Amino acid sequence: MIDAVIVDSGGANLASLQFALERLGARAIVSDQPQQIAAARRVLLPGVGAAGDAMRRLRATGVDQVIPELRVPLLGICLGMQLLFEHSCENDTPCLGVVPGRIEQLRPSVALPVPHMGWNTLALKSDDSLLTDIGSRDYLYFVHSYAAPVSVCTLAAVQYGSEFSAVVRQGNFFGVQFHPERSGAVGARLLRNFLAL
Repeated sequence: MIDAVIVDSGGANLASLQFALERLGARAIVSDQPQQIAAARRVLLPGVGAAGDAMRRLRATGVDQVIPELRVPLLGICLGMQLLFEHSCENDTPCLGVVPGRIEQLRPSVALPVPHMGWNTLALKSDDSLLTDIGSRDYLYFVHSYAAPVSVCTLAAVQYGSEFSAVVRQGNFFGVQFHPERSGAVGARLLRNFLAL
């Protein structure tokens, strides 16, 4: 039995995410087929690159129509989390619209270059089973130039110049701005929590 389907959004982190799930004993496949994604028990939407390119790929396969209708747990990762929102200012891109809000570009400074790349801790905003046994002293790995503002959907935030969303939830749709597959034991814990939803 397949435990999860990883949406093939064209990102370079598909294999590392699949291996991270397999290390947890989960069977995961990578697919861009709407029927497979619609029938999945859990869905992961990873992403690396530009919002416009990723949305064009999802539209070309029809997956953009399937994702908003899902009733099973879905986890968006990095760009995949951003695609869950209504809009990204990156190339003025309409996104999937399952989480309210707009993705904005991070503002660079001498002390805080963009992309934001490296390890950061979370500021927990709300209890959620996705964050079971993950605390404010745990480090997770980030690589991104765009981010979601803190809102009522924010479960955890991160500080990098300003505060922005690191973990969000809207119903059965979850998103993390960091890469759990690159975040060691803490990232594995989050993926294990997602598989238990």
